[in-house]
Parts: sequence; structure tokens; C-alpha cells
Amino acid sequence: MRSPLHHIETVMGVVAAGTMPVLDGRAETLIHRSWFRCFNDYGLDPRSTHRTQIESPVSLRERRARREPYLQVARSGMEQLYRHVAELDYTLLLADADGVTVDAIGRPSSDSPLAAGLVLGANWSELVAGTNGIGTCLAERRTLTCHREDHYYTGNLGLSCTATPLFDPHGELMGVLDVSAVTSPEARESQHLARHLTSLYGRMIEDASFMQHFGDRHILRLSQGSALVDVHAELMLAFDNDGLIVGANTGARRRLQLVESAGLAAGLVGNSLTAIFRNRLGDIWKFARGQQGSDLSVFDTWNGQRYHAAIVVPRTLATVGTARTPVTITQTIVHSDGDTLQTLAGDDARMRQLLDQSRRLASKPVNLLIQGETGTGKEVLAKAIHESSQRADKPFVAVNCAAIPESLIESELFGYMPGTFTGARSRGMTGLIARSSGGTLFLDEIGDMPLHLQTRLLRVLSEHEVLPLGAERPLAIDLHVIAASHRDLRQLVESGAFREDLYYRLCGATLRLSPLRERQDKAYLIERLLREEAASLDVQLQIEAEVLDRLVCYDWPGNIRQLRQVLRFMLSIADERGVRLEHLPEEIGVPVTPVVAPIGLSAPLSAPVTAAMKAEAILPQEGQRLLDALRRNRWNISYVARDLDLCRATIYRRMRRYGIVPPTHLH
Repeated sequence: MRSPLHHIETVMGVVAAGTMPVLDGRAETLIHRSWFRCFNDYGLDPRSTHRTQIESPVSLRERRARREPYLQVARSGMEQLYRHVAELDYTLLLADADGVTVDAIGRPSSDSPLAAGLVLGANWSELVAGTNGIGTCLAERRTLTCHREDHYYTGNLGLSCTATPLFDPHGELMGVLDVSAVTSPEARESQHLARHLTSLYGRMIEDASFMQHFGDRHILRLSQGSALVDVHAELMLAFDNDGLIVGANTGARRRLQLVESAGLAAGLVGNSLTAIFRNRLGDIWKFARGQQGSDLSVFDTWNGQRYHAAIVVPRTLATVGTARTPVTITQTIVHSDGDTLQTLAGDDARMRQLLDQSRRLASKPVNLLIQGETGTGKEVLAKAIHESSQRADKPFVAVNCAAIPESLIESELFGYMPGTFTGARSRGMTGLIARSSGGTLFLDEIGDMPLHLQTRLLRVLSEHEVLPLGAERPLAIDLHVIAASHRDLRQLVESGAFREDLYYRLCGATLRLSPLRERQDKAYLIERLLREEAASLDVQLQIEAEVLDRLVCYDWPGNIRQLRQVLRFMLSIADERGVRLEHLPEEIGVPVTPVVAPIGLSAPLSAPVTAAMKAEAILPQEGQRLLDALRRNRWNISYVARDLDLCRATIYRRMRRYGIVPPTHLH
């Protein structure tokens, strides 16, 4: 091994060249480029002593909490990898996108001082630790080995680190999987096996996370070897009921290209499968359903690549819009492996972000305010946050401030002592606030709380103590509040109907629930609620696919509350033949509402020009194509879906978008 002085001279010789090395991918170039960054961009001196920075336990817990679902998947892969390298005295590290180690397996048998950095909480970013496996992997976003003298600081010269980047299901850099040894042979070639295994298990962790994240979608698995496609797909694409790509793993992002045409979204996500493959979408759907004569052993791309394929079907009924046969709903309830928040949404991006925020805030000493329209599930979200927090084994006390009479709300909230007023209980009563101590107090419709009680609640929040009516001394309480309202509390503050200081006490963080009409995961919600309602009614019925299509396409002005009532009604009145269109409530029976003058009627050529004919004349090309297909197929939606190679839910959505009304619904 080089002497420290010789190593410093080598590093300074590289950085003195004054130009960034080119991107040719050679190991030497990658390392020299890192040395250049460390000296010129970060101002690190290779002659100084590097001391390992360790995150505090609190900071480390927060980092782990932010990525808990991913960590669980990664841990499983790390344990399998460790079985291959344990006897070689390697330590496995998992670092986040900041270079801080959030998981580790193994400890070097050597008492070398180098082992001090191979622990949880160590910061290995280039900015802090100079050139090293984890930090340089994050900077270069590729698998690499930082072997012995490749390190920037002389104190790390004995280390050999092989690292591979880990990307989340959306292609964002999640962190790094690293295999490190404090003693290793001089030759870089000695790390070839470690590099191969690290890269292999890194991709396995990514793909396992991808499969878990997109479990309610169809997943197209592709491999150049037919025998391995089911067990080791090199490329994976998740796609929705319209054949649009919603996710792509690392292999797919690197190797698949879109056919050049107008109107494509950037990257793979958001584009149709037919923008990549020559296969017709209808044939792909047949293959997904395993229909006879649909054995697509090969998928051909437009740029001449050929892959063997397999399709993993969703674990839920997220495909209701494409079903051609009735769906059976049994008493089975979907479980969530203890994560209640996880079940509240499917693949809706805004909801997933909201639930991720909720999960991180659940155990923090921060009061939460949930805003959303009536029926969007504010109390359901609040209870899920409680059950995901460290207070889950304590009470969840829900109070609807609009439902309790104003004359009783004070005694209900704060409680009272014996003999406080006529008609009171002889032993007094513990108020709802005190009952929630240690757990969660949910104040629904907080905007309807009378002003004089807002003042008392403000004192409770600021002092963490409650004074029951008639009591002389306050009671200390451990209070965590989640408030909710369908009203705009800021407007109430401006109008003087709500205290501004209370508003800021309550909204440590604000969570905004989307109305059901704006959510992209309606199919998932319908499937989940159908199972719950079927279980509560103890029924096992078939539901026609067209019924599910209508439910997906409806606007739901009453949000999830209305959806649940409709599902309960349908399941209650259906007979042994199952749920059919006639069982839909009247307001949902008509799938579309006229937006322009009706264009479903055909008029004789000799008839005068009407508003309907003018409306048809200005239809965009997509709308006109749809209208022609509807007329050609006598308004049979199933036939139109096959004709246009689309799912029925898409047909209904486009009919509504362009105001196309079936002739049977015009009068």
C-alpha cells in the first residue's frame, strides 16, 4: 500500500491538472473525477484527518421512518446477500440518498480503526467523507468499487468498498447498497465477485420494491431468456387499465425507447405500451387475461429489440374497467399487514404523498388539521394516523363539534365535578379531552365550535391541562389533537368566526384530502369498499363488469360517504343472480351527462341544421372518432371498446368529456 505522503502527492497531481476527467466510465476516471470534486467543489484537503460523522439517534430514527417500507424490502435482500459474503469478513451497509447509513449487517472481525465508520448513522457523503464507495456511488449514480488507494483521505486507504445505487419505483435515487471490507488483497480484481453480487442484489431489492409498490397494477415482465422471465425479469413495466405505463424499473428505463411520434410524454411513464411495442393493445390485454389463442411468447419493440414476456395481474380489482366477465365479491376483507394508512389509497399520486406525510407526522408532537369536502374520509384518515402512531394503544376519542348541542359541548369536552349543576351525574363526568390523554383527540368540524369554547380549548392546548366545570384545580393531560373541517378556516379567521391563535395552534401541519371525483384510484377504492360492505352484509355476489365501469366513471358529489351508501344499497337489493345495472341508484344509472347539445341522434340529410349538428361539427378528432365508433357499433360499449382497443371505463370517460349521450338517454 502507498504511504500516506505518496497518496497525497498522487491526489494533488490529479487535481492540479485543472480539468474534470471525461465521462468514459473507467474506474480510474470515476475516481479521479471524484478527487477533482472533493478538492475543487467541496474544498476538502486530502492532508487533513477525516473523522467519521455519526448522526444522532433521533436524526437516524427520523431518516429510517421516512423510508420504512423500502427498508423492510432492502433488509430482506441484504440478509440474503450477507449469507454469500459473511465468511469473507464483509460488512453490508444501506445508505440513504444523503449518504447516511440507515441499516447495517455484520461487523469486521478486525479491531482496525477503519471499522469505526462501518456502523449505523455514519455519514459517507463525498462532501463529508471525500471519495468513498457510498458517496461516490451517489454522485456517479452507477455501480463502482472504491478500492484502497482510491479513497480521498489517507485514513481510509485500507478500505475496499463496492456500492450500487438503489432507485425507488418512480426512478428517484433512494440510496446505496454497499459491501465493505477493512482488509483486502492489493489487486482491484479481488473485488469482482463482490461487485457482481452487490449489483445483482441491488437490482433484486429495486425490483421487489417495484412489485410491492405496483401490486394493484398489471406488471409486464420482460427478459431476453424465455426460461427466466417468470423468476428474473430484466425489465418491468407497470401499466393501468388504459394500457398507459405508470411505472418502469431501472432496466426498462435504460433499455426501452419510445417510437418517435407527436404527443408523447417525456420518459416512459405516461405513454402507451404501443409507443414501445409493435403488439396491439388488444392482444396484450388478451395475453394478460390468459385468453385462448393469446399466447404472446415474444414482445417486439419498434427499434428491433425482442423480449420474452410474462404479465403479473393485480392483487386487487384495479382492472374493473377492462373486465369482460362478472366479478365475484365475497366476504373477504383486504388486510394491510398492520399499516392502516396503506389501505386508504391505490396509485393516486397526491394521496400517496399525503399518506406518506401522515405516516411521518403520526408520532411527532405536532397537531394536525385535515381539510376536505364532506364525505372525503377525514375521520377515517385521522383514525389511521392514530393507529400508525406510537399512541395506537391509547384512546382515539372523536368529537363532532357540529353534532353536540351548544348547551352540552362544554360539559362534554371538559367534564364536570359532582353537583356542578342540576341533572348532572352524582359522580361527575370525565370530559372527552381528559379521556383522550395519552392518545388522540379528533375534533371534527372544528369550524363549528362556539367562540367562547375556542378560548378554553386554546388554553388547554397551550397549558396541556384541562379544568372540568366546578373543579378548583386543573388536570394535567398528554394531548395530541387532530382537527378537521370542510370549511375554509382561514376565511373563518378573517370573518372573525374563528380565533386566529387557535388556528395556528391546530395547524402544525395541514393535510388536504382530495374529493373522490379528482382521485385516480377510484377503482381501488370501489374494490376495497365492496369487500368491506359484502363482509358486513354477509353476502357473496357477482357484480357485472359494466356496473363497475359506471361506478368508476361517476363523479361522486357526496364523495366516499356516498360511494359506501351506494354499494350497500346495491348489495342489499341484489338477488342471487348478482348485481346488475338495474340495481344502480337512479342518479348513477345514466353514465354521462350532456355537456353540449345532444349529438347521439342522427338526423335526415334533408333536415335543417340543428344545435346538435353544430356541436358535432366542432368535435375534436378524438371525439369524432369515438362518435363514429359508437354509431357503427349501435352504441354497444363493449363492442366499441374492442373496436377502438380501449377499456370500457375509458370509453365512458371520453363520452362524458365530449358530451356524447346515448340515444336511449336523451329523453
